[in-house]
Amino acid sequence: MASKVAIIGCGWLGFPLAKNLVQKGFEVKGSTTSSEKLGELKSVGIQPYRVAISEDKITGDIDDMLADCELLIINIPPGLRKNPSANFVKKIKLLKSHIETSTIKKVLFVSSTSVYGDATDVITEKSVINPTSKSGKQLVKAEKTLKSSNYYQITIVRFSGLIGANRHPIKFLSGKTGLDNGNTPVNLVHLNDCIDSILFTIQNDLWDEEFNISYPDHPPKESYYNRIAKDRKLALPLFNKKITTKSNKVISSEKIQTLGFRFKSPI
Repeated sequence: MASKVAIIGCGWLGFPLAKNLVQKGFEVKGSTTSSEKLGELKSVGIQPYRVAISEDKITGDIDDMLADCELLIINIPPGLRKNPSANFVKKIKLLKSHIETSTIKKVLFVSSTSVYGDATDVITEKSVINPTSKSGKQLVKAEKTLKSSNYYQITIVRFSGLIGANRHPIKFLSGKTGLDNGNTPVNLVHLNDCIDSILFTIQNDLWDEEFNISYPDHPPKESYYNRIAKDRKLALPLFNKKITTKSNKVISSEKIQTLGFRFKSPI
């Protein structure tokens, strides 16, 4: 098991993941695009690097960051909401060229279950990849780019909708009316389970794999978000009976569970 880890993207997920790895005795190098955050990373034992990946160049000493590390965790989103014209695949290709000339032997890529697109059944790792969103399409190409190398082993973890203490869809849904698709199932996963699933993968040397990570309870959106709103004393979101999506998918995490992983943070 690797003892030196590099993490590209110490944000909402990457920062607490890096802290957890440090606490478990790993040497961790972590990147951020913000100079203001370098001190925060250093204060918890992370060796900080300011690295920004664009489509045609990488700003910052990426080679020094990867040096002497065996494991790289790539945790950067496509970022198409802020920049719809961004080419995430070009960024990954550029990063890949640096990985292949480094000491990295294992790569863990954080992806999304959006790569499966719309579906009406239970989704496993063997299900057809058929993204409908622009972000999902770029993630599929990024996955293929990273997998097309003989220089390292790679495992892809695909997370469902991310929630945590300060992040939950109810913040945006509370008080809204006329919401559609109230009968479709939710596919969510808590930050803590995201971190634990990555640690589980590393500690058990689960490489050249793909894992769906979604909490194994999938209530209908209407009943779920009404319950969450009541628990948080927020205005209820109001759903109509209209169905506007063909998607009725349920993301299965059975594969990683059969290997011994257990979800601990209910959605």
